[in-house]
Amino acid sequence: MTVSGFLSQLLQVAVALMLAPLLAGWVAQCRAWLSNRSAPSLLLPYRTIRKLFLKDAVVAANASPLFRLTPYIVFGAMCCAAAIVPSLATDLPFAHAADAIALVGLFALARVFMALAAMDIGTAFGSLGARRDMFIGFLAEPALLMVLFTASLISGSTSLPTIVETLAHRELGIYPSLAFAGVAFTMVSLAENARIPVDNPATHLELTMIHEAMLLEYSARHLALLEWAAALKLFNYSCIGLAIFFPFGIVSGTDWLALLGAAPLLIVKLAIGGFGLALIETLSAKMRIFRAPEFLGTAFMLAVLAMLVNLLLGA
Repeated sequence: MTVSGFLSQLLQVAVALMLAPLLAGWVAQCRAWLSNRSAPSLLLPYRTIRKLFLKDAVVAANASPLFRLTPYIVFGAMCCAAAIVPSLATDLPFAHAADAIALVGLFALARVFMALAAMDIGTAFGSLGARRDMFIGFLAEPALLMVLFTASLISGSTSLPTIVETLAHRELGIYPSLAFAGVAFTMVSLAENARIPVDNPATHLELTMIHEAMLLEYSARHLALLEWAAALKLFNYSCIGLAIFFPFGIVSGTDWLALLGAAPLLIVKLAIGGFGLALIETLSAKMRIFRAPEFLGTAFMLAVLAMLVNLLLGA
């Protein structure tokens, strides 16, 4: 591990920690604009996290140590994922130490601990949200793996830096396999990040909420870490999509001038992606929970079709 590689790794994690709440605030602002409502402040997520860190935590008397440790585990898993996904550069020590399968494992680890903590207190809403979240994850993770396997077939490796470097040097064009994989990845991202049409992050209606139901018993610093982790998860999924489908601008080495130039380009791409996410949410309606298998089953079939197109046609 070189010193420049270690410093670029720290820079990428720091950029992820700083930009994740900003991305969440940008999506909320775009949704408000598209709905013809007064938009909240772009810095509202930062203020919310800061306010929660300054409060005293209230924990149920029957809470186990698992309930207290889960926010730190989930936040740590999202930070590790941010270190693996090449958002600014590909020459990163953590990115070479873990591949795309390990990345999906980190997301699964966070989900399992969230579900266990939600059921730990024994409330009805927590158990309801945990069951629904595991149900969504059971359907979404295979589709995500198929998307990553499609990219790995093109590059010949499951290492994300290798995938990015291979795709970045391909000729500009529309490849059918990546087109199918892109649609499947978008559908999976909506489900995994609790966005419309699968879930609504802005509601606390007990009949429809999934992710928010698992956070009802948390407060203060624990809730701040979970909100920050949710923003990091959205940031990580956005960077995965950019790395696979729009890899231009990601630096191959550790040139600091190139890294400083890649950061503004990353912000521009995230801004466009955030607006696209807000547009999809505005034009979509919240579906019933029992329609989620059809939605994610379609994503899985599209991802498998992308693999078949790549294997049969090489495109």
